[in-house]
Parts: sequence; C-alpha cells; structure tokens
Amino acid sequence: MTTPAQDAPLVFPSVAFRPLRLLIICVALTGVAVAAAALTGHIFFGLFFGAGLGLGLINALLVRHAVEAITAEDHPLKKKMAVNSATRLLIITAVALAIAFFFKNSGGIAVLFGLAIFQALLVMSTSLPVLKKIRTGGLDAVDTSGTESKG
Repeated sequence: MTTPAQDAPLVFPSVAFRPLRLLIICVALTGVAVAAAALTGHIFFGLFFGAGLGLGLINALLVRHAVEAITAEDHPLKKKMAVNSATRLLIITAVALAIAFFFKNSGGIAVLFGLAIFQALLVMSTSLPVLKKIRTGGLDAVDTSGTESKG
C-alpha cells in the first residue's frame, strides 16, 4: 500500500542557506533603488522596493524556521508544511498588497516588485550552489523519516 502524498515524510537536500549574504545583497539593491528613485524624484519608490526585499527575506527566514521545526518532529508531514506555507504566504501577500494600496500615490507598488526580485534572487542564490554540488559529487539528501533509504 502506498502512502498518500500529504502523509509522506519530508525529505530535504542539505543546502546552505545564507541569510546574511542575502541581507547584504538586499541592502545593496535597496541603496541602488533609492539612489535611482531619488534621481527621478520618487525616493519612496526605492524605499518601498527595499521594504519588499525585506518582506521576502523575512519570508525566507520563516521558511527555514518552519522546515527546521517540522523536520525535527518524529513524523514530519508534508501537509503540515503546506499549511504553514499557505498561511505564511497569505499574511506576507496581504501585508504587501496593503502597503501597495495605502501608499499607491507614493510608489507603494514597489513593494510587490521588491518581493518578486527577492524571489528570483533567492532561487538563484540557493540553486546555483546546489547545481555546483551536483556537478562536483552528488547531492546528499537528509531522510527525516527515520529509516535509511536502500538504493
């Protein structure tokens, strides 16, 4: 009998997540955005862009915390991670949309651009090291089910 997908154990590759590096990149991008926005006379656009990058970084840190907490359990389930992700994304999206709506005349829409750019940055910063590791010697997966895989 097979296990339904939502009840299957979580298995995550061992990947180095470097939030400090992402923070430095976000601060640098915010500085560039603020400088460019100041040149056009819309400095708040750059500040809201930085706020979007900040929301993205907070989301990434919350993802790491959730993964660590859920995989530390005796029987981690994908369903629990899915509910956590949906709730977290709903809250962050609501905050970003509220900022964009209430500050629409001051460039609040830039929060959404910042979130989008952060997601691309996050994908690049995590996938490039994984691809490099795969090319140099394979990828070790951490099996959180408590049983060793045979293969």
